Amino acid sequence: MSLRYLPEHAENALLALELAHKEAAHLQYTHSTLFAQPIDAAWVQRLTSRDDLAEKIDAFVSRFGRLQDHLGEKLIPRFAALLGEAPKSMLDMLAYAEKMQWVESAEFFIGARKLRNLLVHEYMTDTELFLQALLSAREAAEMLFRTVAAIDAEVAAIGLHGKP
Repeated sequence: MSLRYLPEHAENALLALELAHKEAAHLQYTHSTLFAQPIDAAWVQRLTSRDDLAEKIDAFVSRFGRLQDHLGEKLIPRFAALLGEAPKSMLDMLAYAEKMQWVESAEFFIGARKLRNLLVHEYMTDTELFLQALLSAREAAEMLFRTVAAIDAEVAAIGLHGKP
């Protein structure tokens, strides 16, 4: 029998994946309700007078940031360790994740991180910049969902089962 993963890392990896599923579910809900409506410059301009819309943006940005942080700081490093990869810098971990096809592009993942900063306050100052950042974050959130799904596929491929 050949070893497909390091068992001493299994519990932490599965715990991180379980949390990623919860974070992704919350983001998925906000993502689907936010983007169910047409979003354009006029919609963005209404944010300053519509607390309900601003609150929806705040929820999206918060959940987007939490999932992205969790993937980059916990899930990917723990799954890399599970497969015997030594701890490295964030850039190295993302390059490894790209090689493993857990993330489509390390560069896109890093770029998505910059979106969060634009989404926090830009609707107050630059409608067009905020609109573009929001639409880009829509795509980036979908990339985060695909990352969780790719790691789910890795779990199946290496035969890692069970709840932590």
